[in-house]
Amino acid sequence: MSPLKSDEYPAIYTDYVENVVGPVVDELYEQLDTFPAFIRSIPEDMGDFSYAEGKWTIKEVLCHILDTERVMAYRALRFARNDMTELASFEQDEFVQNGRHNERSLESIITEFGYLRNANLLLFESFNETELARKGMASGRLVTVKAFIYVIAGHLTHHRIILKERYLNNENIEHAENLV
Repeated sequence: MSPLKSDEYPAIYTDYVENVVGPVVDELYEQLDTFPAFIRSIPEDMGDFSYAEGKWTIKEVLCHILDTERVMAYRALRFARNDMTELASFEQDEFVQNGRHNERSLESIITEFGYLRNANLLLFESFNETELARKGMASGRLVTVKAFIYVIAGHLTHHRIILKERYLNNENIEHAENLV
């Protein structure tokens, strides 16, 4: 896959894209191993923890990562198949509010992530350079198929950093040094 260029995505995705430090597919595979290990290092009883009033819980953040990956992969599929229908935005707060994520176990989230990521990797690896370069409108912004793949990888990294810094820091958890 050729490197992503800045004209392939809107500025709103810059932070996510910049979180991708190497070849994006390699990073997606690495996350397939490291993200479940990270989740397993979180005590189950912390899953419902929120660091402040009105903030999502750890489980809600984790499921938001899954929901976003699903939405971005769907967008990538639509544009890769040359469907140029403009795609609406998704309301992440509504997804979280209606997801019943705190009813889940951390292990169930890990299992879902594994299936979702493996399916998406198969999809992304099936795209050729022409399909990766196709552009479409999503949330009122022009973006390429390839950019969605970068957004998926970078978005996960973004939220993992937030989880470590705001949720799983020494103030909130006694064994923060055991987190991966």
